[in-house]
Parts: sequence; structure tokens; C-alpha cells
Amino acid sequence: MDLRAYYQRVRSIEESLSDDSVVVVSKETPDGGKAGVCSEVPRKIAARMVANGWAEIAPSERAAEFRHQVMDAKQAADALAEASRMQLTVVPTRELSQLRSRAKGEKN
Repeated sequence: MDLRAYYQRVRSIEESLSDDSVVVVSKETPDGGKAGVCSEVPRKIAARMVANGWAEIAPSERAAEFRHQVMDAKQAADALAEASRMQLTVVPTRELSQLRSRAKGEKN
């Protein structure tokens, strides 16, 4: 393998990419790589993945769909985390009635 040609190809691919982070779609590889999996990676890593034949740059429609799915998943995870932080206090019925009667007495 000619390393100069390889790194020149990686640099040319990297220069052709405009964004700092790029959505790539994986290709099937002989060592078990699964085809069709989207990932968002830095431009430098995307260039290496394309040069090695492990992935290809996702079309803009697929990249937008992937980013939308990631955003929806993050919002769902944030909502779940928010719900788990909610605090509940269990008060016996007798104490609750006492608190209510005290509150009524303070209003009068």
C-alpha cells in the first residue's frame, strides 16, 4: 500500500466535506461490519472511513432524517431523566387530615 497516495486521498476527501460533523452510512465489511448503519462522526474520521471503504457519505435527506431521529431520542431521554428526578412524599392519611385542619385554622 502506498501510504502517500492513501493519505492524499484521505485529505482530498476531507477537503470535499463542508461540515465539521458528517453523517456516514456503513458498508458491509468482511470482518463483520454491518451495512446501512448511520453514524455522525467528525470530518477527519469520515474521510478515513470512506477511504478505507468502511462507509459512504449519507445523502442529505438521509442525514437530515438521522439527525431528526437523534434529536427525538435525546428529547425522550431528557423527559425520562426529568421524570426520574421528580420527588414524591408519602403522607399517612391521619397526618394529611391534621395538616388540612391546621391550614383551615390559619385561614380563619
